[in-house]
Amino acid sequence: MTTLIHRGRRADGGKNADKKLEGEENSLKDRNPDEEDSGDSKDIRLTLMEEVLLLGLKDKEGYTSFWNDCISSGLRGGILIELALRGRIQLEPLTMRKKRLLDRKVLLKSDTPTGDVLLDETLKHIKATEPPETVQSWIELLTGETWNPFKLQYQLRNVRERLAKNLVEKGILTTEKQNFLLFDMTTHPVTNLTEKQRLLKKLQESVLDRWVNDPHRMDRRTLALLVLAHSSDVLENVFTTLADDKYDMAMNRSKDLMDLDPDVEATKASATEMIWAVLAAFNKS
Repeated sequence: MTTLIHRGRRADGGKNADKKLEGEENSLKDRNPDEEDSGDSKDIRLTLMEEVLLLGLKDKEGYTSFWNDCISSGLRGGILIELALRGRIQLEPLTMRKKRLLDRKVLLKSDTPTGDVLLDETLKHIKATEPPETVQSWIELLTGETWNPFKLQYQLRNVRERLAKNLVEKGILTTEKQNFLLFDMTTHPVTNLTEKQRLLKKLQESVLDRWVNDPHRMDRRTLALLVLAHSSDVLENVFTTLADDKYDMAMNRSKDLMDLDPDVEATKASATEMIWAVLAAFNKS
């Protein structure tokens, strides 16, 4: 669906580590990957899908790029990762016949509602589906990319608009009507630039000042967001404000992450399989 592309700027330094560790990364060594994550921001709690949409929105215009055909699928991948981080779903156990992430089915772990409408709607679909589907199949089904008319019921509709409304309620976006010659369109300009800058800074630091050269020592939600930003083709938006040398370093290190073999990384201690399964699904597309 997308690949990490340098748009006119390249540099060395993709694999050099700075060795600087923060307490947050250190604590992840002993953390159970199946332990439920309750949220992210200390100030305003956002889901991964809301963060991806926020990264993709133009601040003043309030809409995503018309040329971005990846973000819809990326948001569905975010739903699967968010459900996994919250302890609601998991991949079926690794077997000799099913070693690859893309061959393993998504299983229900808990049907306890999350309180998020999109997450709970997806949870109901996963619970009701027999036989289970793979990660790649669920991304396609939730996006509506299926030729099977009996599976169109799994499509999540108006996802961007619903996420935008959530961000309006959280005081990050506002709602406006804009006229585009032949039609009117609802847009959602960013009003809380502080929150968006916090998000950008977190991702920038993860591949610069806090770079640890090991995805398994990174904060899980930060790693997930980098994967989803890449899959949604909004990762370059994160780094555009950086100076040229830092931009190139950030892009190279991000590329190093995305070029890792998901099947290998998912077998390592403390790995969150769903993050790597989603990356594998987008790498294959």
